[in-house]
Amino acid sequence: MEAKTDPAKNADQPRKFRVSPLNFATAGFFILAGYIFINGAKITGSPYEHWSGTITWIFILFGVVVSLLDIIFRNFFAETKKLWIVELSFITLVTIIFLIVK
Repeated sequence: MEAKTDPAKNADQPRKFRVSPLNFATAGFFILAGYIFINGAKITGSPYEHWSGTITWIFILFGVVVSLLDIIFRNFFAETKKLWIVELSFITLVTIIFLIVK
């Protein structure tokens, strides 16, 4: 029981990896960037020959930003259930704003 309440003892224990929605989003952005880098960007069948590198870097930037947001959310919400709720709410909010602006 004391190990849970004593922060000095908990600091030595390794933290277990927690899966979260933004982990999936980060992995998706990096996979998409790799796919575009290898195969090129094509929208409606017409290739963007000169824009593939730029689009790849944009998706890499999105992946890095989402990864940093995941780290920030993990620092604020220690419980995995709350982390999932907050991150899913964030993804939903960003999707709604994207669709409104579009």
